[in-house]
Amino acid sequence: MENSFFLFLIIGVTAVISFKGFNDFVFFRKYEFHVGSIRAGEQIRMISSGFLHADISHLVFNMLSLYFFAPVVLQNFGNWNFLVIYFGSLLFGSMLTLLFHKDDYNYRAIGASGAVTGIIYAAILLNPFMSIFLFFIPIPIPAYLFGIGYLFYSIYGMKAKNDNIGHTAHFGGAIGGYVLTLLKDPVLITENTWIVILLALPILILFVLAKQGKI
Repeated sequence: MENSFFLFLIIGVTAVISFKGFNDFVFFRKYEFHVGSIRAGEQIRMISSGFLHADISHLVFNMLSLYFFAPVVLQNFGNWNFLVIYFGSLLFGSMLTLLFHKDDYNYRAIGASGAVTGIIYAAILLNPFMSIFLFFIPIPIPAYLFGIGYLFYSIYGMKAKNDNIGHTAHFGGAIGGYVLTLLKDPVLITENTWIVILLALPILILFVLAKQGKI
């Protein structure tokens, strides 16, 4: 795979730091996303938390998702822009999480999901008609339908608050990938206008619901 150095570097570093966290509770607590600590000045947690995971299955799922979608971004944008989208999406996810949970000083989160979701949405914008296969659906799904559905599922998860999934970070990462990809390649707006609009709809709905205090 060409232009894959930073992809494998991110996977390797994330694996090493995650395994360190598995075996060192003090290290894990020091670098996880924790609203109280971030508001006290430890902003490094907004990035460092993206290198920690709850367990091996959490780590493997995120890194496999990154591995499968990253080539689309790498082939179109190269290594450096891939890094910008990855870390930009991680930061978007952390900032949206902080915005929605700013008054919950005990809120904690870990995982690369925000960054990985940003890469997934960048790939969807770049190749909206590529096929995605899900375990529970026996037929391929166009990438843009998966993207729209996933964001609506994230809104539902944010409203329901009945699981331990960081839906807010996923949504923030998706916004990061969406915005940074269009900034890098604005011609996508004219080439795939209706795809760009469709992917923006759940983002707009999220902020309308937030403004109305429904989420």
